[in-house]
Amino acid sequence: MIDYAAILTANYVGAQWSLNNNDYATLEWYDSTPKPTQAALDAQWPTVDYNNQVAQVETTRRTQYEAQSDGIYFAWQRGDATEVEWRTAVAKVKSDNPYPPNPVG
Repeated sequence: MIDYAAILTANYVGAQWSLNNNDYATLEWYDSTPKPTQAALDAQWPTVDYNNQVAQVETTRRTQYEAQSDGIYFAWQRGDATEVEWRTAVAKVKSDNPYPPNPVG
């Protein structure tokens, strides 16, 4: 399902608009720039959706790095762990949280 509010928020920064129930027919455009067509917004959705998914993966990875690999990194710096242990922990976080396939190439 296309999220018009997400598209407008991501790609029309600063534009003034309102939308009800994610229904393009209710899009009120209060900006001086031309109102985007539904077709234009539909075409932008794969990129916006992908970028949102990537941001979610990066947030999850950041949280898991803090919990699973940062401690090993500092232990390695103190001489209490190895670089291999740290890199293995980082690789596990990445493999457990892969990026989605890019639909736009």
